[in-house]
Amino acid sequence: MRGLLGEPDPETRLKILDHLDRNCLTFIAHSPFCCLATADASGATDCSPRGDYPGFVRALDERTLVIPDRLGNKLGDSFSNIAENPYVGLVFFVPGVVETLRVNGRAYVTDDGDLRTMLEQDDVRPEMATVVEVDEAYLHCGRALLRSRLWEDDMRDLAREIPSPGTFWADAAATEGLDAERLDRVFDDGYQELY
Repeated sequence: MRGLLGEPDPETRLKILDHLDRNCLTFIAHSPFCCLATADASGATDCSPRGDYPGFVRALDERTLVIPDRLGNKLGDSFSNIAENPYVGLVFFVPGVVETLRVNGRAYVTDDGDLRTMLEQDDVRPEMATVVEVDEAYLHCGRALLRSRLWEDDMRDLAREIPSPGTFWADAAATEGLDAERLDRVFDDGYQELY
């Protein structure tokens, strides 16, 4: 692999921190969206989106983050994985910024009342939260987002080609009586509760 890839520039390794500096903290405070990667004891992986108002992930200090558990599908894949294997990876996004912030560390799930109160949003207190003890943090270059043109307006046209959530669900379940249009109304009603 190294023969094909080569070695990173020495400066690249210097950007990897063992804590959250002021720049990382600012990035996280402005991020409305991140992805959380976990793996179970056998190494089977999961990557899950997390999102809310900018700054929904809170820094308790330069080595500790707290992620609220907001209403979702209730599968609990991330929680189950963390119970077996505490190592996690996070990628934070800020709309319009082509760089991402990567954070790696060890996590645990808690129902601590003080943390849950701190994470309350719109009069809703999460039932649980994920605490991440930071091992690494660094800004990831923007090449992937630049190549993808993710933040460019004309990329929104791609959404017209994607099947509706109800279609995804009905086709995956392949169960008699699951109607895609009815499921889409359920999704729409559920999404309306958020606004």
